[in-house]
Amino acid sequence: MNKEKRIEILTRLRDNNPQPTTELLFDSPFELLISVLLSAQATDVSVNKATRPLYAVANTPQAILDLGVDGVKSYIKTIGLFNTKAENVIKTCRMLAELHNGEVPEDRAALEALPGVGRKTANVVLNTAFGWPTIAVDTHIFRVCNRTKFAPGKNVDEVEQKLLRVVPAEFKVDCHHWFILHGRYTCVARKPRCGSCIIEDLCEFSEKVYPED
Repeated sequence: MNKEKRIEILTRLRDNNPQPTTELLFDSPFELLISVLLSAQATDVSVNKATRPLYAVANTPQAILDLGVDGVKSYIKTIGLFNTKAENVIKTCRMLAELHNGEVPEDRAALEALPGVGRKTANVVLNTAFGWPTIAVDTHIFRVCNRTKFAPGKNVDEVEQKLLRVVPAEFKVDCHHWFILHGRYTCVARKPRCGSCIIEDLCEFSEKVYPED
């Protein structure tokens, strides 16, 4: 995979979706943070179904704290690992209230210090809420980057570091969204939809799948 091919891939993805964003529903950096925290091993659809009614009654750290752990659980019980996630949500809200005046910090170290928040979640918040040119790597992006050979790596950290090196600055802010949507709807895990892929001729996957296969 060379530089010219990568730029053409990114250009096509941009032309197809000029203003990509997360499929999580949110109206503030705080809502985004909580939604991303809840989305681990869960679909965005399931998170949105739970957070819509939750945010209608509590969409600040103090309001969530007022609900308490059991109150949070009552809203998110349809999401996987909801017991642990509810505990982390409460702990995170307490830290935001006590250390950051109830605001989501625009700072990687401060974000990663929050319970349940790792590098990927911090990257999503910094990118989507604050416009940083970070590239969060989840299972979809890891698969797409390895399968296409765009930025292969043995783990998510390797893929992230390679993406940061090879993606030109003009594409960095939106790259995460293009790849995650591509992995979610086209370059799917079990049977990629190569026949309807807009970058199929540029992809270096050796076992492409077409409808007649």
